[in-house]
Amino acid sequence: MQADAAQVGAFVRRALGHECRDPALFVAALTHRSHPGPHNERLEFLGDAVLSLVVADWLFESHPQADEGTLSRYRAHLVNGETLADLAEEMGVGDRLFLGGGELKSGGFRRRSILADALEALFGALYLDAGLGPVKGLIRRLLATRHANLPAESAMKDAKSQLQEWLQGRGQPLPVYSVESVSGDPPDQCFSVRCAIDALGLQATATGSSRRRAEQAAAEGLLAEVRRLR
Repeated sequence: MQADAAQVGAFVRRALGHECRDPALFVAALTHRSHPGPHNERLEFLGDAVLSLVVADWLFESHPQADEGTLSRYRAHLVNGETLADLAEEMGVGDRLFLGGGELKSGGFRRRSILADALEALFGALYLDAGLGPVKGLIRRLLATRHANLPAESAMKDAKSQLQEWLQGRGQPLPVYSVESVSGDPPDQCFSVRCAIDALGLQATATGSSRRRAEQAAAEGLLAEVRRLR
């Protein structure tokens, strides 16, 4: 435990810019449930709430004219599993994870959901160890570039939302999404999804590393088709 605490303390000092008061918090934050001992699920729950609060407060402050819907879309753009996983990779979180044997063999230290969860757990640990001020500063620092480059409000809606609004505005039925195939093993699966509007005789098929990504890609393809109908 002392060796673990020392390694984690050095990581927290480098990646988070923080000197641990209670190293055990950060050891737990980096421990997956597959590993013996206290794991990070409770800290992840807390860190998710802290992250949401900090980002909501930041957007409320920086976009005083934005309505609730726009603020929610901005927050979803900044705070999502993909962004958190990217940040965790940049910080080297995967190299410091404590995983059970099965997760180690299957490459759990690269699994994006595990990385994203661990980063949220680190936010929770930092909040408990130092309070809201330091974790607010860390989150703003990590998301500063993404916050500065938020897209225009008109570009915030994803392809599925845009397609749905286009169809509803013209009294057309909503599209139907169906999974055509799934290949590969986690975490390297590939989903093929079909998006169809039977009333218009239109459909598009696309692939992605998750069902959600494949649906978005298919919706994007079909959106281009329906816009030609204008």
